[in-house]
Amino acid sequence: MSVVVATDERPLASVDVALTPQQRFEEYLQSRGLRQTEQRRFLVEQVFTRHEHFDADALIENLPRKGHKDYVSQATVYRTLKEFVDAGLLNCFQLDGRSVYEHDYGYPQHDHLYCTHCRKLIEFQSETLSDLIVKVGDENGFRVTDHRLIINGVCSDCVKLRRRKKRKQDLV
Repeated sequence: MSVVVATDERPLASVDVALTPQQRFEEYLQSRGLRQTEQRRFLVEQVFTRHEHFDADALIENLPRKGHKDYVSQATVYRTLKEFVDAGLLNCFQLDGRSVYEHDYGYPQHDHLYCTHCRKLIEFQSETLSDLIVKVGDENGFRVTDHRLIINGVCSDCVKLRRRKKRKQDLV
């Protein structure tokens, strides 16, 4: 089974795309008759200068505060994130009752392992899993166009930590 694993420190390889995220978003706005604002331009830059999974609150926390240069209101952040999803720039999925965003444009299809203890999200690709999903679709007369898989469990770091804690308790 060939599996490629990536965390936010080791992202998966990018996919070649014709436009930058900024250009793609401008194209989307034009197609909807919307204008490109400085706040939208700034948010594209903030979201696509690094690869990480984030929620709106985490993004807002890292933006300039009211009264500072490049300030973006909370309402504008939420509205623009929805536009990024609609434009095909970001994926949005629910995790522990919150909306989590990740890059979609220029990024390969992948799945996730989620540690329910430390909340680490690990990206991985598995050709075997992709083949199985297509096979299950075929067997059921279903043409698979996309899928999202999040496997919940406990990462190896947390397993080690739990073992250490148990051992100390057993010694007492």
